[in-house]
Amino acid sequence: MSAPVSPDAAAATLLAGPATDLAAAVREGRVSARAVTQAALARIDAVDPVLNAFTDVTPERALAEADALDAARAAGQALGPLAGVPFAAKNLFDLKGLPTRAGAKINRDRPPAARDATLVERMNAAGAVCLGGLNMGEYAYDFTGENRHDGRSANPHDPAHMSGGSSGGSGSAVGGKLVPLALGSDTNGSIRVPSSFCGIFGLKPTYGRLSRARSFPFVASLDHLGPFARHVGDLAATYDALQGPDADDPALADAPVTPTLATLDSPGDLKVAVLGGWFARQGTPQAYTAVARAAKALGATRTVELPEVERARAAAYLISMAEGAALHEGRLRARPDDFDPAVRERLLAGAVLPAMWIARAQIFRRWFRDRALELFADCDVLIAPSTPVPAPRGGQTTFVLDGREMLVRPNIGIYTQPISFIGLPVAAAPIPTDDPLPIGVQLIAAPWREDKALQAARVLERAGVALAPEPVL
Repeated sequence: MSAPVSPDAAAATLLAGPATDLAAAVREGRVSARAVTQAALARIDAVDPVLNAFTDVTPERALAEADALDAARAAGQALGPLAGVPFAAKNLFDLKGLPTRAGAKINRDRPPAARDATLVERMNAAGAVCLGGLNMGEYAYDFTGENRHDGRSANPHDPAHMSGGSSGGSGSAVGGKLVPLALGSDTNGSIRVPSSFCGIFGLKPTYGRLSRARSFPFVASLDHLGPFARHVGDLAATYDALQGPDADDPALADAPVTPTLATLDSPGDLKVAVLGGWFARQGTPQAYTAVARAAKALGATRTVELPEVERARAAAYLISMAEGAALHEGRLRARPDDFDPAVRERLLAGAVLPAMWIARAQIFRRWFRDRALELFADCDVLIAPSTPVPAPRGGQTTFVLDGREMLVRPNIGIYTQPISFIGLPVAAAPIPTDDPLPIGVQLIAAPWREDKALQAARVLERAGVALAPEPVL
């Protein structure tokens, strides 16, 4: 007869598995939300000194939320779809009682937030338990996961390597099994890059789909918020919980809520193609092997091309620099020495860009979006690499792409920037390699068709092609 499983052991086991299974166990009373929260906090205490994913751990808040869930269940109340699931948020999301850092030294002088960000509130409303704020690149202007003020968030598959940015703490925390779910942001690739490096699933929704209210901006016309998870079902359940109207975000589209979890396993005849051209150059063999494996599993036999992708990436850079400089002008004048010099110099360069360049970039943006939409006339999903390489080593400044030595920091996003530039939804899927470090692919869909991107990710997960590998810690 086997020994009985202790509540603590049961909570730790559930914590390591799918979030939807954990939530079902909490709703059914097989484990308490408090026990799960305590297990997550213990995991953070044990592993985060190496990963440095968290900048703010909030045990009092977390335990109070967990106790409220347990009390509600004891009173016979129904619990939400994410009941008792621990999560954390990139520290550009407002968390009540904490200054919203946005990865910056300057922001620590801000007063504590009076209210949570809308997406944090929606996670709580679905029953998820907030454990704190996560490390990120300064003002989200980063692809590496390295922060001059808070240190770098490390890769959960080899801490000597990068987690990716700017949502590096989010990628590290989910990939390292500190929390099953996390929230991040993606302006030029900051959900998809950490997903690729840390071996997890991520979703960059359509621009205007999820509320950005009470989050610190970077580039208003490019900023997206979205979730990370280790399982596609968890990603879909979280995305479903985050949808809805919000008068506090004027950029939020007036689009109906479209649940995705219920149709996740009913993809129908998905029409999938591989993006060639720009997306088939400059990467390493690992990047293209990952695309080939995904294409085979999804039955993709066609290759299609987007025109002028290099110009789209350049236009995205110009818009990012100009809007970022406008946002930070006052801080650049008042406290220039408190910026990471690499961030400061790019923002200062943005401040002197000719207005004509920005106007032309915006005109081109519409043209490029129209060309992308033409591809979806007879295609549901496009496959492309997420990153040209698996995670570089921490502190690495150059790498070789297509026979040329290039700077790491600006060139990690060569495949992600052209897609967020036009606001398309993307599910990022992790593809294990023969090396300890994974790499990811982008599953790109037409606007408002997050369901198709998630269905494609589910097909890959079911086939064993896309999965979140076990962390080393």
